[in-house]
Amino acid sequence: MKTAFVLLVAGILAATGAGAVCDPNVADLRWDEGSARFSVEVADDPAERARGLMYRDKLAMGHGMLFVYDAPQAVAFWMKNTRLPLDMLFIGSDGTILTLHENAVPFDETAIPGGEGVQFVLEINGGLSRRLGLRPGAVLRYPAIDSHQAVWSCDLP
Repeated sequence: MKTAFVLLVAGILAATGAGAVCDPNVADLRWDEGSARFSVEVADDPAERARGLMYRDKLAMGHGMLFVYDAPQAVAFWMKNTRLPLDMLFIGSDGTILTLHENAVPFDETAIPGGEGVQFVLEINGGLSRRLGLRPGAVLRYPAIDSHQAVWSCDLP
């Protein structure tokens, strides 16, 4: 079942044209058991990060929002005014997923800590991380990750 789902996601992404290596609109993830590609909206300034995915009624399969911070830091998210259950992947400066929070509850104002050293956060549809088999230790490839620090650099396939 998981294989069929991964193939379904891959097919959706191929149909959307998301395929270029290190495209600023695409976030690639890989781990021992697989890989995934997401079309992303980027939130890289305080106003965009504050709004995030609030007030959205849907998030298309294979899409997400990537929060980009200038430097690694402690971050915490909440679901105020967010109508969709989300998975949050808290990622370090080298692209490694440090922590993962599954199925954040819509409208919940309880802080969801990502821990220390977070420079990127990828929000995707709730429950998708589990269905894909994503877990801490998976790595992100994205142009904003310093190629000298990246576990999976844009310079590598």
